[in-house]
Amino acid sequence: MPTVHPTVHPSVQATGLTRYFRSGDDTVTAVEDVSLTVGRGEIAAVIGPSGSGKSTLLQLLAGLDRPDAGTVAVGGVDLGGLRDRALTRLRREKIGFIFQDFQLLPRMTARQNITLPVRLAGGTVDDAEVDELAGTLGVAHRLDHRPGELSGGQQQRVAVARALLGRPDVVFADEPTGALDSATAADLVDLFIWAAGTRQQSFVIVTHDERVAARADSVHRMTDGHLTAAPRSRH
Repeated sequence: MPTVHPTVHPSVQATGLTRYFRSGDDTVTAVEDVSLTVGRGEIAAVIGPSGSGKSTLLQLLAGLDRPDAGTVAVGGVDLGGLRDRALTRLRREKIGFIFQDFQLLPRMTARQNITLPVRLAGGTVDDAEVDELAGTLGVAHRLDHRPGELSGGQQQRVAVARALLGRPDVVFADEPTGALDSATAADLVDLFIWAAGTRQQSFVIVTHDERVAARADSVHRMTDGHLTAAPRSRH
């Protein structure tokens, strides 16, 4: 009998994504007919001016918002075919998030914030991995502190550790280097590249930082809700 190889789906596959918003009597098109494919272990950067639709696109790709038209699949699973509970479960198990405003819970310590998604998903926290990520990101000495006791850069690094813990298939990052100095930002991109190569995790990064984009596998420019792709080798 012929050997049957399992189908390897792209980490993210979007086709014809469109999202409208109402503004009074007007309809504003935030994302229009956008298609994007990100393979396993790839890093895709989305760049463009403020208001171009980058963050809306990221929310659609991550299943945080529903498109008015088009489809999104993560790991071959069509997000549009999932009910809310199943979508929440998929996000917890397969997706990591790095938000621009961090979204850390103020009453929890840094360690508790990092481990929260894994615990919510019913998984077992790997304390050694927590310590490794925290050490790599330079916040190992701040794990017992609450967000209000951390600088903006430290909060961002805690948010990054939270997104990477548990090895999600794909990480969506909204301006992950925005609160970091240039040296720490470079170290963070090194970490992304390591996770992509070693763990086969994929990354979709919305960024204004051209230095981050220059090290991605592909760069996609967002303009007035439209996306154009320009493949680029990582270096």
